[in-house]
Amino acid sequence: QFQLVESGGGLVQPGGSLRLSCTASGFILDYYHMGWFRQVPGKEREGVSCIRSTDGSTKYADSVKERFTTSKDTAKNTMYLQMNSLKPEDTAVYYCARLDSDCTSVQTNRYDYWGQGTQVTVSS
Repeated sequence: QFQLVESGGGLVQPGGSLRLSCTASGFILDYYHMGWFRQVPGKEREGVSCIRSTDGSTKYADSVKERFTTSKDTAKNTMYLQMNSLKPEDTAVYYCARLDSDCTSVQTNRYDYWGQGTQVTVSS
């Protein structure tokens, strides 16, 4: 059974950093394009980033470029989202997900499995 489990969310002050982790079970994470999306209640889901299985290249939403970094640890079957210079508008539930599409643009990402999400709150 496929499962994705996120961790690492929490409350952080503006300008601070968090690192989210996503551990996969039931499949080899490195065989799939993977991504992160976030959602605020009452708003559309927003693609944050993705990472290609083939070459490890990444794509980011314009709103997080230069601040967020997605990476993988193959040995741990885990993906990460390093978030720096956090802003109040980054507050959301963050989900890691397996892509059902290529990682070419986060706006067009489609997902077939995702985790339960982890809350990130940026506030002073």
